[in-house]
Parts: sequence; C-alpha cells; structure tokens
Amino acid sequence: MRVLSSSELLDLWERGVGLHPLDRGLTTLSVADPSASDSVADWPLGRRNRALLELHASWFGPQLQGWTACPECGEKVEFEVDTRQLAGAAQGEQPHDCVTVAEHAFRLPTSRDLAQTAGAGDVESAAVALLGRCRIGGPENPEWTDDLLEAVGESLASADPLAEMRLALNCPTCRREWDDALDIACFVWAEVEARARRVLWEVHSLASAYGWSESETLAVGAARRAIYLEMVHG
Repeated sequence: MRVLSSSELLDLWERGVGLHPLDRGLTTLSVADPSASDSVADWPLGRRNRALLELHASWFGPQLQGWTACPECGEKVEFEVDTRQLAGAAQGEQPHDCVTVAEHAFRLPTSRDLAQTAGAGDVESAAVALLGRCRIGGPENPEWTDDLLEAVGESLASADPLAEMRLALNCPTCRREWDDALDIACFVWAEVEARARRVLWEVHSLASAYGWSESETLAVGAARRAIYLEMVHG
C-alpha cells in the first residue's frame, strides 16, 4: 500500500466525505492501489477487509483503538486491536470460492452485493436479499427458513473468516460479556478524516502566519516529509 502525501490525503477525504460508508472503504483502497480500482467492489468481503487492515497498519500504524458502550450498563468500554495480527490470523486459510448447504450453492458475498441490499427494511430481509444475490445453484424459489439462514451464514463465515470480524468484549463495571462487529472500513475512514482535518489546521496555521497559499503550504509539507523519509531510510 503506497502512503499518501498530505495533498493526496485531502483529495481522498474530499472525494469520500459525501459517500456511503461502504463506498468510502472502496474509494480508499482504490486510491491506495490504483491497479485494483476496477475490481475492488467485486472482491470477497474477507479479501477487502484484509486489505483495509493492512492499509491501516501501513498508513496509521498497526494499533487500532476504539470504544463502545456496554449494552447492559452503558459504561464506556475501550478496546485495542493489532491490525497486522488480525490480518494474518487467517492468512494461511484460502477462502473457498463457494459453499453448499443442503441443495443450495452460494458464492462469497462482495461489497457490490452489500450495496445492492443496503436498502432492505430489516436484518432478515437484508440476509434473504443478500443470499438471493449470491445463490448460484439449487431449487428455484427456496423457502428461507431460520434454520437455512443460520446454516448458510455459518458456512459462509467458515469459508471466508475475515468477512465479518467480531471482538469479544467485557465490561469492567458490570462484568457483562458480549461480542460486537468490527467495521474496519469505518475505522480507516475515521483515521483519514482525522488526519485530513489535522492537515487542514496545519495549512491554515502556516498560511495565516506566513501569508502562503494552500498549495505553497502543502508543497513545503511534502518537501519536509521527503527529507524526513530520506533521513530515516538512509
């Protein structure tokens, strides 16, 4: 993953600020690896998530820190994840191209599939719509029973372990234990936005102090970064 300059980071932020969260993750990956821009939406979700974990480690460091509220008492529960460790956990496991449950065959879901089913009214309707898109074989007009939905979900999770990442959490106040989904695309974008706002503030501060234009200030920042990298790498 190539690291962006300050001006490129601002361009990325401006492109993504008005997009759906799903599209922000895809846009970020496309900017980091332009050769993948035409296909990233059709990657299996596990491949996309692994790429975002590696991107986070490359751009912002391997440690991902966040917090959530305990569903029992509302206490703030902090957590920390090593993105490189998480990305490498399933590195040796190659995701299967498809899974078969009873008489039905399914390919692995992609970001494009999620986008097409994002408007479903509830979780069950979204699951049925998603599996309907991913079904590649079996009887016509299947009856989507709870047992079938659960079995297919478990099979897809086993076939593509990073498609849905979940964290085991524990509340230090009430001792409630639960698990919660880790949306790596949202975390990456939060870092992009925070870094972009910091760059804007630095640009504003320098431009105000020295009377420089935005482009002149960014050029100075890019030159300083290039000198720093040359010193670090010899």
